[in-house]
Amino acid sequence: MTPGHVQSPPFNEIASLLAANGLVLRGGLHPEPADGAPATVRTLLLVGNAGPALWKKFGTGSSVPENTLDRWAEETVGSVAAAVGAEALFPHRGPPYLPFQQWAMRAAPVSISPLGMLIDPDFGLWHAYRGALAFTDVLDLPPTPAATSPCGSCADRPCLSACPVGAFAAGREYDVPGCAAHLETKEGEDCMTLGCRARRACPVGREFTYVPDQAGFHMRAFLDARRRED
Repeated sequence: MTPGHVQSPPFNEIASLLAANGLVLRGGLHPEPADGAPATVRTLLLVGNAGPALWKKFGTGSSVPENTLDRWAEETVGSVAAAVGAEALFPHRGPPYLPFQQWAMRAAPVSISPLGMLIDPDFGLWHAYRGALAFTDVLDLPPTPAATSPCGSCADRPCLSACPVGAFAAGREYDVPGCAAHLETKEGEDCMTLGCRARRACPVGREFTYVPDQAGFHMRAFLDARRRED
């Protein structure tokens, strides 16, 4: 082992602590100056969720005030960080916001999908990043698999044509106002209760699709955020 490296806490032990809380260890990296991590951080472990596992913890009796997901993440990831001697970082704190997507593409085999979301070869579009564990030590990390986008071999790209109002039509940017306006209508009830049709159209990782309560929670949060902006 080279000087400055530590084996404790081991990667798999941290993964188990997170899994007990409905979270997933989404890989790690040793940040370089261009990564925009705090200067003292020598190892970043990304924490996220995939499928309905998080909802089984967060959606059933969370003790966090107002039961908000960001506050639940701060409490849960923060407690794991304290247990393993790390600092907890979060994508929702800012501005300035930390470059979690940039870190994710270095830490895990994810790539940018036609919808603009990061797609995972196993989880598809049914995953997200909730925080990171920042260590001042250089932890040994498992190798990161090469990112091979499943979108490259998807000839039909149903995600781009599934939206009822064409919010993700090929050759244009995501039509956020059009999407939000559709969700306010009766015709938008399907998206509001089951989740975005474009996201559901992706054939990758369908076994990780969010359960209806979870999907509806995220759609309401999106719509509430749009109303506050307006």
